[in-house]
Amino acid sequence: MFRFQLDHTCGNARAATIRTDHGTILTPVFMPVGTLGTVKAMSPHELEESHAQIILGNTYHLYLRPGHELIRAAGGLHKFISWDKPMLTDSGGFQVMSLAALRKITKDGVKFQSHIDGSPHTFTPESVIAIQQALGADIIMSFDECPPYPATREYVERSLNTTLKWAERGKAAFTNSAHQALFGIVQGGIYEDLRERSARELMDMDFPGYSIGGLAVGEPKEDMFRVTDFLNGVLPAGKPRYLMGVGTPTDLLLNIANGVDMFDCVMPTRNARKGSIFTRYGKMIIKAARYKDDFGPIDPLCGCYTCRHFSRAYIRHLITMNEILGMRLTTIHSLYFYQELMQNARQAILEDRYSDFLAEMLLVLDRVI
Repeated sequence: MFRFQLDHTCGNARAATIRTDHGTILTPVFMPVGTLGTVKAMSPHELEESHAQIILGNTYHLYLRPGHELIRAAGGLHKFISWDKPMLTDSGGFQVMSLAALRKITKDGVKFQSHIDGSPHTFTPESVIAIQQALGADIIMSFDECPPYPATREYVERSLNTTLKWAERGKAAFTNSAHQALFGIVQGGIYEDLRERSARELMDMDFPGYSIGGLAVGEPKEDMFRVTDFLNGVLPAGKPRYLMGVGTPTDLLLNIANGVDMFDCVMPTRNARKGSIFTRYGKMIIKAARYKDDFGPIDPLCGCYTCRHFSRAYIRHLITMNEILGMRLTTIHSLYFYQELMQNARQAILEDRYSDFLAEMLLVLDRVI
């Protein structure tokens, strides 16, 4: 059974424990994104070595390929991909939003064309729940309409009305509460009154957790931080808060200070494959000429496999030559760094020194080294 326990707070920052059928998650937590059932360039064993506690799969993409019924026949997503720790699946709402030219939103759901072959499909609140129940992730999402940015208040309000109706329908269709936790998704754009209405109506539906959607769609960072800070005073303290699709190390730490518990983003893996590596000293562009004959590790204090065995010069050579191993090594380091950052943030919260930890990290994280 899904359980959430708030262990300690430091200001608005929270350390908590989440229990699922597939294991325990200590928050704050960053979830590597495994869109198609794999975190790109990483094996499940390497993910475990990075100390990943939970990974994310994408409902839209897994529905199209290889199909949720095939995954159900394999015993669910955990068995299909050989990952025995917790998993989360999103609703597909963001992907449907990004297919604006290929979809039509109705009161019943969304009709869209596959980005792969143009074939027609329909997502409804009920079908999205059924797909995620077949996938079998520990935490699943209600179907939402994710409004773009910029969007008029009138559009965002109409979108929110739709999302709230879909949340109610999806919750009514959900039949696997013994093994899965269904989160509601708070929408409302950058408008605080709409965000509050969304949160309160979802709270009336009594979801076991709440996601904050629509804050990684191009809005100014100050609006993102303003909204998460505002929602910290609205969402219930005794349930988890998941900020979807965010982000940089700085984004994570500032949103932890605003009471967020869970994060996911493709950024650390996508950037790593291109040679942009997150470190405790700032962002390293490994293709830079100054690393050509630098035989030290990416980070001499890092315990990841990459830093224990390989030099900056070698990794630069691999990335410059577009070698797969280079992409794997940079990804291993970046995910290890993210997990260590979350562990250090949790420890700072438990020791009542999060504000000092945050100030110290903000001095270095946005530098380019």
